[in-house]
Amino acid sequence: MLKQILPALRITLAMTVLTGLLYSGVVTGLCQILFRQQANGSLLWNGNRVVGSSLIGQNFTSPRYFHSRPSAAGYDASASSGSNLGPTSRNLIVRVKSDIETFRKENPGYHGPIPADLTTASGSGLDPHISPASARAQAARVATARGASTAQIERLIERFTEGPMLGFIGEPRVNVLELNLALNRHLPQ
Repeated sequence: MLKQILPALRITLAMTVLTGLLYSGVVTGLCQILFRQQANGSLLWNGNRVVGSSLIGQNFTSPRYFHSRPSAAGYDASASSGSNLGPTSRNLIVRVKSDIETFRKENPGYHGPIPADLTTASGSGLDPHISPASARAQAARVATARGASTAQIERLIERFTEGPMLGFIGEPRVNVLELNLALNRHLPQ
């Protein structure tokens, strides 16, 4: 019996060292060398202070900043989830109507159709991006609150608009946190 158990224990120990320690260590080391920013959470800094991650949406309510899309997770990364409310859900209809009213109150100068991503949450509830149309819909409010021209704000939006991944996957998007940090750098109050 010991003749069968000892080889099994040796193989288990060897595979634990090989796959659990060596492989993990090599992959972690390569990631730290080749993709340091991504491997460490894509953190964004303001001076010497971490203000968030470019991968996780945050709630902005001040008129001086661009607002993110609604979050079913309450912008809590540990509670990432969608609302699971279907298109005929009364709760969803009430929430979207409330979001439309809030948007109209906060952005009285905007008279076009409200982009859908300003009234609907993403599947994860933590999407850090909005569409360029959503950013432009908020530009006049942000410009007024910062004492800037709408043209200045629109230039920042264009500068921070990311194209589709690899040129063809997805839609153009604007990272809200990165855009708001740029506002603080270029148009401080």
